Amino acid sequence: MKYRSVGESGLLVSRLGLGTLTWGRDTSIRDARGLLRAFANAGGNLIDTAAAYGRGEAEHIIGQLTATYVSRDDLVIATKSGFAIRDGERVVDTSRQALLNDLHGSLRRLQTDHVDIWQLHAWGEAPLEESLSAIDQAVAAGDARYAGVSNFVGWQLAQAATWQRAFPGRTPIASAQTEYSLLARKAELEVIPAVRSLGMGFFPWSPIGRGVLTGKYATDTPAGSRGAAKHFSWFVEPYLESRPALIVKGVQVAARGLELTPAQVALLWVRDAPGVTAPLLGARTVGQLQPYLDADALELPQAIVSALDDISGGQNLEREGIG
Repeated sequence: MKYRSVGESGLLVSRLGLGTLTWGRDTSIRDARGLLRAFANAGGNLIDTAAAYGRGEAEHIIGQLTATYVSRDDLVIATKSGFAIRDGERVVDTSRQALLNDLHGSLRRLQTDHVDIWQLHAWGEAPLEESLSAIDQAVAAGDARYAGVSNFVGWQLAQAATWQRAFPGRTPIASAQTEYSLLARKAELEVIPAVRSLGMGFFPWSPIGRGVLTGKYATDTPAGSRGAAKHFSWFVEPYLESRPALIVKGVQVAARGLELTPAQVALLWVRDAPGVTAPLLGARTVGQLQPYLDADALELPQAIVSALDDISGGQNLEREGIG
């Protein structure tokens, strides 16, 4: 698998990342073991997780697997802090104390002395400078090597990066992640231009449109899919409307012409979009992951890229060099 630099930092990651949102709930440790092995054997090294995933169980599984099946030293582990469960409700807490408590819990579950990228999981109500001071403290202590943010809009991303650049010795923001796919192109308006201007890496999540771009929801909601799960149906439903359906049909037409799967076409469009470092794949089984790994050496013809741009929202100005 090819590698890319995370923005202007010296960190190299595979140009596909393995997401672990479902680990410990919809993905068993047995399936997670197969996923991690297949990913690592293909040359993948970027594993994205969070303290909130499975209420810590995703990190716990990663810790078990890196102690027995895949060497920790061969991986770039990125985790996130800032979400917490209180009285059964998920809340955002980006205070210094909450963030550092999350990180120390992550290190214990991951069975490691450091994470490679530590990310603020969301913009919170705590003063931004307080949240960012937790990053500086963690990096200074050796608990984290690089810093990132997740789910920030453009102005939030720019404010965080500028604050860290304003004083020597602060940890630069090396990466950002947010949703980006043929069904979710808002990142092109502010986030991706900011990422490119500020020299950051970019990790899109849900590059397959929350699974909808596979085409499996074209006629109904399959049993066992995220759309059929009570805890995930809300996540999929916005992309089951008429306009996304037209985009899915366009991807299916392109896939037939290229003798690829719709999911492979959707992934390649995101992977090679301007500013993208590594899309984060949410595959739950090796069978779902393998076609993405098989497509590593492939690229979409420019005519297909342009057609997909057109049917999903118009010309990608960054891709065309206009932005």
